[in-house]
Amino acid sequence: MRFLKVTDNQQLTISETAAPAYTNHECLVKVAGIGINRADLLQKAGKYPPPKGLTSILGLEVCGTVDAIGSQVTELSVGDNVMALLPGGGYAEYVNVHAKQLIKLPKHFDITQGAGFIETFVTAYQALFSYGHLTANKNVLIHAGASGVGTAAITLAKSLGCFVAVTTSSAEKCQACLSLGADVAINYKETDFEAECKANGYGFDVIVDVVAGPYLAKNINIANQDAQIVVLAILGGRFTEPVDIAKMLFKRVSIHASTLRNRSDDYKNQLIEQFLNQFGEMLYARGSSLVPYIYQSFSWAEVNQAHQLLEKNQTVGKVVLLVDDSD
Repeated sequence: MRFLKVTDNQQLTISETAAPAYTNHECLVKVAGIGINRADLLQKAGKYPPPKGLTSILGLEVCGTVDAIGSQVTELSVGDNVMALLPGGGYAEYVNVHAKQLIKLPKHFDITQGAGFIETFVTAYQALFSYGHLTANKNVLIHAGASGVGTAAITLAKSLGCFVAVTTSSAEKCQACLSLGADVAINYKETDFEAECKANGYGFDVIVDVVAGPYLAKNINIANQDAQIVVLAILGGRFTEPVDIAKMLFKRVSIHASTLRNRSDDYKNQLIEQFLNQFGEMLYARGSSLVPYIYQSFSWAEVNQAHQLLEKNQTVGKVVLLVDDSD
């Protein structure tokens, strides 16, 4: 099969390798679309190695068609169109996937939407509900609101009638977040988000943070009583400024930190099942708001241009690669 190989100068080029084997509980998926994630950029740069024993091929989410199924797989059939959550291996024509980490593609989704859905929405679900314990009509703050996970989190939180504020880096990104339903969008390059929230009396029950670093103390300062702060990445740095522990105690703030890629299959299987139990009906309803925001798609031969676009930090939502069947 063809796949995208990382070269010595950290570029990607189409190369050849053997198609992956699949076990009794897995499916072999023929890939049509690939969602790009910042983790791909980090892995390409040698800063985010795959879990031990797994493929070094990039790619954490794809959309495609079930090509073959293991003997213990009963819920899927050859020919089903699916979205796949992966620990790696997605930048290829074929990938092996645990059957319970596949979601059938909604009939109203196209390939680009299928490729950009599962990693972002499941990660957002994990943050808001598994750790954030979000319920209806709460106040939610989402940092990097225009990111793939951020745009998904806006959609999920607004489906419960929550008040949603976001931070992002430009007027265009603020407008995109507002168009998705966010109630407040703060351009952090022009306004200090903590000061803005305090000035308007905003306090938050759930805060989703991919920045970390100096944001942790600020998050605590605008957290409500019994708030949940969920840290998913460290774009702002791995170390934080001094934190007022007394304030944490007074507010009973809980801080969680989580990644998804290196979690066990059992954990991911259960997380996807919980997501579908809560949002499956909405996902498959035609006209639903539960769709990913796709910024741009590229042929997979243009993967280096696609990565460069993401590196500029000017995108909203997802950038997707489409696999070209031709030689």
